[in-house]
Amino acid sequence: QVQLVESGGGLVRPGGSLRLSCAASGSIFSIILSINAMGWYRQAPGKQREWVAHITSAGTTNYADSVKGRFTISRDNAKNTVYLQMNSLKPDDTAVYYCTSGRGGTFDYTPGSWGQGTQVTVSS
Repeated sequence: QVQLVESGGGLVRPGGSLRLSCAASGSIFSIILSINAMGWYRQAPGKQREWVAHITSAGTTNYADSVKGRFTISRDNAKNTVYLQMNSLKPDDTAVYYCTSGRGGTFDYTPGSWGQGTQVTVSS
């Protein structure tokens, strides 16, 4: 079982920035076996949950078109932590952001474990 704890959400004005962090913990065997890639999803009010970005253990990344060029995902493998740097935020980015761990390559990703979510609100 892998536990994921997100932090860094909050209220920001349009055009502003936030950085989300997610720390993974659990038995070392579950982490080795479970974590290949890590990623972020989001769910806005009244909308379906959508994939935002993911990063493989090798460091390759992929982004949804809606965030490409504005968001950057990175990871610290030694700390089992993934980050999401969000710049040029828009009101449409308002959502609960979920950290995930799972398996996959650059162009395919299947989450296995989910965090509790952190609220990001973009409003003036």
